[in-house]
Amino acid sequence: MSDIIHLLPDSVANQIAAGEVIQRPASVLKELVENSIDAGATFIQILIKDAGRTLIQVTDNGKGMSETDARMAFERHATSKITEAVDLFSLKTMGFRGEALASIASVAQVELRTRRAEDELGVMVEIAGTRVFKQEAVQCNVGTAFFVKNLFFNVPARRRFLKSDNVEKSHILTEFYRIALVNPSVAFSFYDGDEEIFHLPISNNKIRIEGIFGKNSKNRWQQQLLSIETTTNLVKIYGYIGKPEFAQKSAVQYFFVNGRFMMHPYFRKAVQLAYNQMIQANESPSYFIYFDVDPQTIDVNIHPTKTEIKFENEQAIWSILSATVKEALGKFNIVPSIDFDQEGALEMPIGKQVENVRPPQTNFNPNYNPFVSNAYKRPNLDWEQLYGDFENKEKIIESAPHWKPTEENTELPKQELFIQNSQPQIVESIEYRAENYQFKNRYIITSLKSGMLMIDQHRAHIRILFDLFINQIENRKALSQQILFPEILELSADDALIFEQMLPDLHYVGFDFEALSNYKYSVKGIPDQLGTGSVIDLLLIMLDKAKTTAENLTTKMHESIAISLAETSAIKNGQRLSNEEMNDLIDRLFACKNHSTTPDGKKIMTIFTGDEIEKRF
Repeated sequence: MSDIIHLLPDSVANQIAAGEVIQRPASVLKELVENSIDAGATFIQILIKDAGRTLIQVTDNGKGMSETDARMAFERHATSKITEAVDLFSLKTMGFRGEALASIASVAQVELRTRRAEDELGVMVEIAGTRVFKQEAVQCNVGTAFFVKNLFFNVPARRRFLKSDNVEKSHILTEFYRIALVNPSVAFSFYDGDEEIFHLPISNNKIRIEGIFGKNSKNRWQQQLLSIETTTNLVKIYGYIGKPEFAQKSAVQYFFVNGRFMMHPYFRKAVQLAYNQMIQANESPSYFIYFDVDPQTIDVNIHPTKTEIKFENEQAIWSILSATVKEALGKFNIVPSIDFDQEGALEMPIGKQVENVRPPQTNFNPNYNPFVSNAYKRPNLDWEQLYGDFENKEKIIESAPHWKPTEENTELPKQELFIQNSQPQIVESIEYRAENYQFKNRYIITSLKSGMLMIDQHRAHIRILFDLFINQIENRKALSQQILFPEILELSADDALIFEQMLPDLHYVGFDFEALSNYKYSVKGIPDQLGTGSVIDLLLIMLDKAKTTAENLTTKMHESIAISLAETSAIKNGQRLSNEEMNDLIDRLFACKNHSTTPDGKKIMTIFTGDEIEKRF
């Protein structure tokens, strides 16, 4: 019987490695840019076409490669970063495996142009599917330029599994952010086709953050961030954390260790706990935190992506990180405030300067003598006339017309409404009242045949508007009111990708946009039901919620837009309503299919039965 175990060909082995290292176009960009940084580049230019499917070009001004190194770089496990196993525990470079270029060349058509400063001519290498087609001397600039074309051209199954251009471009930008944020000493230029998306000069960390995230942001990031810095024998921690008032559901959060991006849920928990009672439970703070540790105390050789890192002194660093964040928050007096219920409280003037203060004066009757009779006569207060007016008012009330039962109408007028309890929907009667009652300008109280109904006016209006906006999106019919002075919405590159998916639904509910250059949109019309407030802030809130929805789930996108509009346009708690407005709100609420809960499951109304009320007395 012949032997069955044999070595795989290099082409097959490289494609297997590519399955782990090169998952999508963003993986190619990451590996090439990290190589440029390891080569000492101070300027890196990136160009992509068709979200990286057609072309990914990375050009740098690094030290370049010799003719031999240019050819050897595409061999598997060929690297200049380490020479022996012990070097894995003292890494100072981004790459070290020697698998990236071999994996890329096995699934794409690659052209390499490189030259060292001491060489008069450079070298060009063309390789595709691990086969070298051309290698020759060429004239080129000092540094290295990679042209990766037709990714997965020989693996059609992998190419079909790629997502849409917007999704793949979003992944590319994510990898770009992770590298650019930790390398402010390197200038970057990023092009998508012929359009320059980013031009980032050499700067410091804070300016680099502003350059990436503050370019199209309404609020300047430099005003949102608090500086942190701590140096111990174990670790140096520095960077920036966001102020609590800028926390949001999809916050911008980055950890870096020794110049390398990492994901670390344990450290993330330390930061989150430091904001305890300062932000809402469903919100998270933004942060950009950098760790400098001894390379021998961490292990980056866990996963091919190198984003999972193990720390030798993990618990100690956790405590240091938590104390550092708390110190920064305390230093800037960022503490939770106590919000007391001031409704019904007396207004107390504080610090009001009173002028012309006069002492109290007394009056007396000089003719009064208690020992002489008839010397003083009590003034006539006319109590009899006051009581007489009271009797006259009583007669007027008795003579006023009021409702009386007749043979055709022997019951009080009532309005039939559907009340949803824990049981299936049943018909309940709301007794007619000339006036509803508004408690604390928040709850509407009205009578039921079986007791009393209390409605949260804000939540009720959210349900009404949510159903209205959902109906408009589904039927693609809405009324729009034009804005006299259009507002400009500025977005970042990755936010613009998501916003383009939202545009049809926003149009159906009444928004009117005009696309401008550099990811800017002019807001020319808004829904007629939209309440007062900043339209730009509302659109940014809706965009933030859309980020949390799953990819390609149209229904979720519909609901996200509808609930954002409803929450913004709904009447607020504390708003005084007239009796007619309360009646209209009740009628519209019970016309909804689901009138018991808001779209996010919050209770709208509660019923106090007659028995429950009697028990309290």
